[in-house]
Amino acid sequence: MLSRIVTGLIGVVGAAMSLLIAPVACADDGPPNPIAANTSLPNVNVYPPISPVDFSVMDGAWYAFGTPNGLTCVIDKSRNSYGCSGPIPAAPDGANLVSGVGLEQPAFANSAQPLYAVAGPVKQLPPQSRLSYRNVSCAIDVGGATVCVNSSSQHGFMLSPAGSFAA
Repeated sequence: MLSRIVTGLIGVVGAAMSLLIAPVACADDGPPNPIAANTSLPNVNVYPPISPVDFSVMDGAWYAFGTPNGLTCVIDKSRNSYGCSGPIPAAPDGANLVSGVGLEQPAFANSAQPLYAVAGPVKQLPPQSRLSYRNVSCAIDVGGATVCVNSSSQHGFMLSPAGSFAA
C-alpha cells in the first residue's frame, strides 16, 4: 500500500515538473530589424563637456539645445528627465517625441505639438561635445546622431537618419 502511495506521489511530482520545464513557443515577429539588431548606445563621455550655462532656459530649470536634424532637446533639472522633440529621423511609428525620466528606459511617443518648443530658440550643441547634468549626458556624435544616456541606468536613446531607438 505504501509503495502505491509513493509511486503515485512521484508521478504527480513528475507531471508538475514537466509543466515547469516545458518549452515555451514564441511567435515569429517577421524579418529582423537591422537597426534593432544593434541597439547599443555609444559612449558619449568620450566627448569633452561644455559649460551648460549657455544652454540654460526656462529660468534655469532646463538645459536645452538644438540638433543638426532640427530637434529641440532638453535636460529638465527639476524632474530628472530628458528628451527631444521635433522631426525625429527614422523614429518608430513616426514618433516626434522621445523622453526618459529617472532610471527608466526612454520611450517614443507622438505629440500634437513639439513638446520642448516652449524652450524658445535654443543654441545648437556643437558636434563631438557633451552637455551633462548629474547622471544625464547628451552629445552629437561624429556622424551627426543625437545621443542621450543616463549613466546610472545605462538607458538612453540615439536619434539618427540610419535609425532611432531607445535602449
